Amino acid sequence: MEDQQSFFNFLRMPPEMFDELLNRVGPRIQKRDTIFRKALEPGLKLAITIRHLASSDRYSSLQYDFRIARNTICTFIPEVCHEIVQELKDEVISCPTEPEEWRAISEEFQRRWNIPHACGALDGKHIAIRCPPKTGSLFRNYKGFFSIVLLALVDADYKFLWIDVGGYGSMSDAQIYNASELKECLEDGTIGFPEQGPMPNDDQDMPYFLLGDDAFGLRTYLMKPYSLRGMTKEQAITNYRISRGRRVVENAFGILAQRWQILLSTMMQGPDIVREITETCICLHNLMRERFAMLQNGQVDAEDDQHNIIPVQWRATANMHEVDNVVGPNRDTIAAKNRESI
Repeated sequence: MEDQQSFFNFLRMPPEMFDELLNRVGPRIQKRDTIFRKALEPGLKLAITIRHLASSDRYSSLQYDFRIARNTICTFIPEVCHEIVQELKDEVISCPTEPEEWRAISEEFQRRWNIPHACGALDGKHIAIRCPPKTGSLFRNYKGFFSIVLLALVDADYKFLWIDVGGYGSMSDAQIYNASELKECLEDGTIGFPEQGPMPNDDQDMPYFLLGDDAFGLRTYLMKPYSLRGMTKEQAITNYRISRGRRVVENAFGILAQRWQILLSTMMQGPDIVREITETCICLHNLMRERFAMLQNGQVDAEDDQHNIIPVQWRATANMHEVDNVVGPNRDTIAAKNRESI
């Protein structure tokens, strides 16, 4: 396509990003010609895959758009997604391991959202799928459809730092988190958080923490809002600041689903392929945040002079389903005191 805007509308990325992807992934998806058939060009396979992710068009529709047989398309799309993940994941989805890296994220949360010592926001979403055979109600969620769960940690710039994709739809955020490597690293201290330090304009030391919702237990390394029941004015202010910081993960999911609308459809593939498709979308999201952040900045919430949210389009048209927020386990006493300090 000679028209860059038409190219962007069709594949949801600039030509420069597509060219970079093709240069990096092309050799991985190149097949040899045989005496029986000529192999498809890597650029064509990549374009069909990206179009499928961006539009959620079915294989039966794509075969007419690109004049490629449906059974051929359904064979190579999972392969292309797999190679994109293999090429990009370790580079673009990277959870910090050093105190300096976490401190930089915390400073960005403080600068943008006025919440000190926050190192990321944690939340989960459902990815709708067709019920896998012989699984009973394992993938059936509380809303009545079948799904896998995406649990993610997001920084202040809407980038995904850590993801867990593939949990059963019947599981809650907390169940998946409790079985995750992230929690294990937080518990044993190997995640690399900085040593606790004073809050801004205060001499009281405070640990660094992640932001969660009611699904998670209150811990020194995981901050959640107060219960609305019997809440004081000071606690309401704290809740506002926590929810303002957590807005980054809501917006990250919104940007992700608005651009890669396959995540808003009910996918017909098996759970393993759906997991790889989801990881592919997140890799492309993070790559775009690094290369072309300005293209997405207009898709995030803004605030008016009274700090009221000015909702953006994805809140009405591209909202993924929340995971069941069963109230998390008992709070940590020290963490409760730390929350009072905020």
